Amino acid sequence: MSTVLDLHAPGPRGVPPLLARLVDDAAVFPPAQVAMADAVAAHIASREGPHAGVVGFFLCPVSRLGELVTELRAAPPDPPMSVSLVADTGLGGLPKAISTAQDNSTLLGVRMVEVPASSDVDATWLVQLTEFVPDDVVRVVEPRRGHPDWLDGVRRVAEAGCWPKLRCGGAAIESFPSVDEVADFLALTYRVGRSFKATAGLHHAVRTHDEATGLTHHGLLNMLVAAARAVSGSDVRAALLSTDAAGLAAEAAALDEPAAHAVREVFACYGSASLDDPVADLVGLGLL
Repeated sequence: MSTVLDLHAPGPRGVPPLLARLVDDAAVFPPAQVAMADAVAAHIASREGPHAGVVGFFLCPVSRLGELVTELRAAPPDPPMSVSLVADTGLGGLPKAISTAQDNSTLLGVRMVEVPASSDVDATWLVQLTEFVPDDVVRVVEPRRGHPDWLDGVRRVAEAGCWPKLRCGGAAIESFPSVDEVADFLALTYRVGRSFKATAGLHHAVRTHDEATGLTHHGLLNMLVAAARAVSGSDVRAALLSTDAAGLAAEAAALDEPAAHAVREVFACYGSASLDDPVADLVGLGLL
C-alpha cells in the first residue's frame, strides 16, 4: 500500500507540510453539487493557483465517471487528474470503473477508492474490496457510526489494510459525531497505526456553531491539532472543543516538520465541497 507521505508530498514553497495536499475536492457532492464541467474546470485551475499545494484529489462518484472522462477528453489536463472514486454503486461497480480509468490513464489516475462499509464490516466483504482494488490504490472504508460496535468496525477496517473514514457532519444532527466519538476514533486509528480520512462537516478551520441550522461543526484546525495531541499523548478532547482560533493556529504553526508529518500519518486528508472556504480560513489565521 502507498503511504500517506507518498500521496501527500510537500507542496510548493510556502505550503507547510502540515497542510500539503490536505483538501480533497468534493465539489460535485452535496451541499455544493457543482456541475461536472464547472467542477473539473475549477479543480484544474486550482492546481495552478497560489495555494495549489493544499489541493488533493478530485472526488468522483463511480456513477459519474463517464461524465468526468468526457469533460477531460474535451480539455486534457497536464498532468493527468488525480482522482478518488467514491463507490456509490456498491462494490460491484468498482472493477469496471477502475478499468475505465486505466483505459484513460492519460487523462486521470485513480489514487484512492472510498466505500461505505457493509453494516457489520464483514471480513469477507473487506477481502472482496481488497481483491477489486489494485494494490497501489488506497482503500478508504467508512464504518457506519451509531452502532454499539462502531469502533470495532473501525478496527477491522484498519487491520484489513484500509483507511477508516470519519464522517464529521451532514444535513442532520445525527450525522455529527460527538467530541468523545471523534476522540475515541483518533485514539484508535493512531494506536493501530493506520491513517484516516475525514469527510463532510469540516467547513471551517475552527469549531463553529451555525445559528441558522443549530448545528455545531467540528473544525479542520481542531482536527489537525487533536491529531497532533494524539501523537504526543496530550489532551485531544480539549483540542476538539476549542474555539480559540489564535491558540489553535499557534499550536499548529509550532509543529516542526517531523511532527507535521507524524500528524498527517494520522489525519491524511479530508473531502470538502469548497476549496475556497478552508483556504480562506487558513490564510486568515496566518497558516498559509
